Amino acid sequence: MMQSQLFEPKLSESTRNILPKDGRAHYFPGTYSETSANQLNSQLQTSLQWQPDQLLMFGKLVTMRRKVAWVGDPNCSYTYSGVKKTPQHWTPELLLIKSQLEAIAQAEFNSCLLNLYHDGEDGMGWHSDDERELDPHSPIASLSLGAQRKFALRHKKDKETVSLFLENGSVLIMHAPTQAHWQHALLKTKMVSAVRINLTFRKVSLRNA
Repeated sequence: MMQSQLFEPKLSESTRNILPKDGRAHYFPGTYSETSANQLNSQLQTSLQWQPDQLLMFGKLVTMRRKVAWVGDPNCSYTYSGVKKTPQHWTPELLLIKSQLEAIAQAEFNSCLLNLYHDGEDGMGWHSDDERELDPHSPIASLSLGAQRKFALRHKKDKETVSLFLENGSVLIMHAPTQAHWQHALLKTKMVSAVRINLTFRKVSLRNA
């Protein structure tokens, strides 16, 4: 099992709420050391069953270049963009990370969506993580591994935007009611050639799964 060096988050300027209103999103840079983050990145590329992401657009199934893996407890199925996903089993390293992020977020998670971005040409469009299966009161904990990428949030009503660069080994915690009021996106860029893996730990409400 990977021996991650988890640093205790400090409530400093870098961990303030980055949202001006209607939600809370706390950023923890350097939560994992560069060595630990790189080791986990390499392990996840080989220990999971990655599949090209598929989205239902205008009634047609579109295959994306980005790859995804859905991991979780039994019965934690998840549907987004019209495609239902059945969870893979937890790996030892993912269980370790889950317990550590639960301590940071002060919440319990039963699932994790992982996205693998080959380079800056892979991105994620504007969306909210507000599918009916997800517990709307639970935070979403996001761990970034690999290439630094620009992450943006946009208010649904007045379109105010907030952006930051998610560093290797950093954690972003989005608390309720952020998903109800904000969309977010991972912006594409031609300046990045390295792989990035993003892990988003969530709580599926089993009565809706």
